[in-house]
Amino acid sequence: MSIEKVRAYLKNMNCPKEVIEFEQSSATVELAAQAAGVIPARITKTLCLMSKEGPIVICVAGDTKIDNRKFKDTFGLKAKMLSPEETLEATGHAVGGVCPFALPEGTKAYADISMKRFDTVFLRQAAAIPQSS
Repeated sequence: MSIEKVRAYLKNMNCPKEVIEFEQSSATVELAAQAAGVIPARITKTLCLMSKEGPIVICVAGDTKIDNRKFKDTFGLKAKMLSPEETLEATGHAVGGVCPFALPEGTKAYADISMKRFDTVFLRQAAAIPQSS
């Protein structure tokens, strides 16, 4: 998915923040944190998993992982990451650049509570999004 699609989606949602693009790589949480000048925890990892209703994405803080017990309690099945091909089909993004915005119809996005400790988090696609109160 192009950055233009994400920009259009955010504009349509009246997001007051601009999309920030970096020259250097943001292919990992550590590289993205260096590019943004923040600690790795503030970089959001967007993971693509399967739920009973179909594919979902879950955004978690860069220093956390999916808690398998909590995932099963919430979604009723074991956490299973999608393959790179399934991820691309479900999100329109390749693994390493999955974004929770402008997802195809039927793919839901969730935000993990691990991000609540920050006023602003950074998606690896370099968008800075303020959290609502």
